[in-house]
Amino acid sequence: METARRLEDLEKEIQRLKGLLLLERDTVAEKKIISLRGMGKLLVSEDELEEAIENAKRSLFSGGF
Repeated sequence: METARRLEDLEKEIQRLKGLLLLERDTVAEKKIISLRGMGKLLVSEDELEEAIENAKRSLFSGGF
């Protein structure tokens, strides 16, 4: 009886660990770092991109705090 209960507990623990591994793998897959600057270079010239970034910085930091 004791062996059967311990075996059942181990099986449950293995299932919990599998679930954690799958959850972690899914979470890691969602958190990919991308370069917006790199993506922007595909769409516009580097000069236009740099100008747009500078304009965005000025706009963002001129909020009158």
